[in-house]
Amino acid sequence: MKTSEMTALRDLAVAAAKEAGELALSHYTDDIEAWQKGDKSPVTKTDLAVDQLLRTKLTDAYPEFGWLSEETRDDQSRLEKENVWIVDPIDGTRAFVQGKPEWVIAIAAVHKGNPIAAVIFNPVTDELFEAVAGGGARLNGAPIRCSDQQELEGSRMLAFAEMFKRPEWPTPWPAMHVEQRNAVAYRMALVASGAFDAVLSLNLKSEWDVAAATLIAQEAGARVTNHVGEPLTFNHPEGHGHNLVCAGPILHKAILERVSFIPLDRIIAASSD
Repeated sequence: MKTSEMTALRDLAVAAAKEAGELALSHYTDDIEAWQKGDKSPVTKTDLAVDQLLRTKLTDAYPEFGWLSEETRDDQSRLEKENVWIVDPIDGTRAFVQGKPEWVIAIAAVHKGNPIAAVIFNPVTDELFEAVAGGGARLNGAPIRCSDQQELEGSRMLAFAEMFKRPEWPTPWPAMHVEQRNAVAYRMALVASGAFDAVLSLNLKSEWDVAAATLIAQEAGARVTNHVGEPLTFNHPEGHGHNLVCAGPILHKAILERVSFIPLDRIIAASSD
């Protein structure tokens, strides 16, 4: 796809994300009604309203695209499409309900399995991350780059802190500054901007959690793979199944050296999110 075409997709996604952000913020201070879906994850009326807004804006402009969203019943006709929108209307619904500024709107345009345009927008902090394949990544219009941290010791890690204390690890992890953010897309965007050095999540993420952030992080110089170093691709039938290592190239390699040889079924319980 031409750069001009990808840029048009990005610009549309930016406009849609901003409008969706205004809608979400209009409900953010209300008494938010939430309930559990079948997989025990929370959902609100705002999730559904944002989902509808994004679907209308994006598919009206590109009716030939497939659609995959957390809050829309999956229509697997998307599998026949070269291009698909992959969207999380509110990544971090728990944070949204709790009034924490850790939720984002995530939009990716995917071509033949690979993201080519992406936007992540945090309406509370007014952080807008965006990227086009081959064009670098930006935060609020300014170019961003992942950190050049090379050692695990002293690194700023976004992960579930208790995971590193599990007895299954054959070698203890070094001292790191470990924090958590509810939305995985936001975590990856913070690595892309250099605010943190790495994201490690060993349980399985859905495509809408990571599609947009994968492009943004990669365009910022980070490596994004699963726990055995395989690149992430998208628009698969199940729509989920990615665990995640996201960091600058040297730090990414150091993380893989610790996690890639361990069978996933032994360590998946170590990660709560």
